Amino acid sequence: MAPAKDHVSAVAAIDCGADAVYIGGARFGARQAAGNSIDDIARTVEYAHRYGARVHATLNTLLWDSELADAEQQARELIDAGVDALIVQDMALRRMNLPVELHASTQVSVRTPAMARFLGRAGFARVILERALSLDEIRAVCAATDAEVECFVHGAVCVGFSGRCFLSRSLSERSGNRGACSQPCRLPWDLTDSAGRTYLKSKHLLSVRDMNLSARIGELLDAGVSSFKIEGRLKDTNYIRNVVAAYRRAVDEALAARPALRRSSVGESIPDFTPDPSKSFTRGESEYFFSGKRPGVASFDTPKAIGERIGRVAQVDGRAFRLERATDLAPGDGICFVRGGELVGTNINAAEGGRIVPNRMEGIVPGTEIFRNYDHRFNKLLAASRTRRVIPAAVHVALSAEGVRFACTDCEGVRAEASRSMRLEPARNPEANAAAVRSQAVRSGDTIFRAEQATVSGEQWFVPASLLAELRREAFGKLLQARSELPRSHRILPEDPAARYPAESVTAEENVANRLAEAFYRDHGVKHIEPPLEQAASFEGQCVMRSAYCIRREIGECLREHPRLRGDLYIERGAQRYRLEFDCRRCEMNLICEKK
Repeated sequence: MAPAKDHVSAVAAIDCGADAVYIGGARFGARQAAGNSIDDIARTVEYAHRYGARVHATLNTLLWDSELADAEQQARELIDAGVDALIVQDMALRRMNLPVELHASTQVSVRTPAMARFLGRAGFARVILERALSLDEIRAVCAATDAEVECFVHGAVCVGFSGRCFLSRSLSERSGNRGACSQPCRLPWDLTDSAGRTYLKSKHLLSVRDMNLSARIGELLDAGVSSFKIEGRLKDTNYIRNVVAAYRRAVDEALAARPALRRSSVGESIPDFTPDPSKSFTRGESEYFFSGKRPGVASFDTPKAIGERIGRVAQVDGRAFRLERATDLAPGDGICFVRGGELVGTNINAAEGGRIVPNRMEGIVPGTEIFRNYDHRFNKLLAASRTRRVIPAAVHVALSAEGVRFACTDCEGVRAEASRSMRLEPARNPEANAAAVRSQAVRSGDTIFRAEQATVSGEQWFVPASLLAELRREAFGKLLQARSELPRSHRILPEDPAARYPAESVTAEENVANRLAEAFYRDHGVKHIEPPLEQAASFEGQCVMRSAYCIRREIGECLREHPRLRGDLYIERGAQRYRLEFDCRRCEMNLICEKK
């Protein structure tokens, strides 16, 4: 499942092997900056469906009562455009009687088997999990629900539980639950105590490394996960090509060892580059809490892309430096390193014989660890990529004295043919004629098909190459049309009125923000619904973030062990101050908004 900022990104993802893409409409998506017109989404659907790939539209923000009519109109326009599913956060969309498959967004914050089981019974065909779950927790969720399970495997990680974070909203009108997060978790903060002492100054205390679970795909398949999601609806096309191609390879390798499973789309993508996610935007790789909660997932020095580690500086000679080992750094590359607790970057002007000349030498001394955050040659290769996705097909050409028939059948058994009734002359050399016909028949040109084999009957009859080329184009055109008309498999499920929500109360953090959502929860057994925190007049004293990530654990001060830091801890930035509350029973950290 690949992200798509726009139609161009979606095509790149599909060409590189995505089985599905997720894309935002004009409004109500969790990335306001990645909106698209209905026409562009319809074009994306048409392209994806050629390969049996799916298009999921994001309609995953909270909705006010005044927006329900507009949200429903957009949902129906997306359905008319042919999308295969809507990814939603607000339960109001469950109550709009929409003829489409519904997926519970990661913004719903599915973290427990009970919640996944409820959503499956409530009519959601798929649940998209919170990123902070371990393999054991994922396995338990999969076992508990009849809904399909999707999980993130690559890209940026929200440090707070998705859909339950109000840090941005507590600082401004910009809200992650409304598609406009200002990402304050990526800013530098001070770690202080109640006496005013500062333990860490201007560090990115809430910024965590990016996720990379490419080595864990097999384990996730065995756990019951059916969709692997790449984050990045704001990423550029080069990122999409590289990361999708890498995961296509990883998933195919895992599926090859599990013959009972198969991919959900067709077509073979052979990239004209060697995919390497470390060469695209990355804040450093982490498996986050896949193997349980542990330190080492934060990136205190920078929230920016650091890229791939190149090596350590061995010596400097004024305008240049040498590394401890050979490297392929080249002119135009971007490098970065940490100096005085901050990330510093520069470009490479020259590199020859191990001597590397950067644009600036300030801060580069023996022992400096160098990272490459822009590989000029690799990105040039990605930008020029002409990777195609092709569907294997078999061709049969039947010749007779009365005419010719060109038939093609793809790998799914979809068939089309073109024929001409006419008098054919006997071939002077039937064997050579058959070879020429086969050679002409497999030339699939710029179609999406690749004729892997061609058979000929009636080779004693001669057919002009121009006529055969005409029939081939016609037959493959009909085959493409036939593929576009294939019935789509959708799980449009009813809402079971007997399904009970896992709790009798819904907290302010769960943001029931309109009358339809309120009716949904009450009909499923909820007796008390708090007003949505999203609309709070003041956030003072409120928990604005819950997280599986813990600053104490990250700095070696876990309360379960032998911490030196006692009492309350805070993070501060300017006039903002948040008290850190540690829930050791759940092994979670909460941020409480306070006046400074």
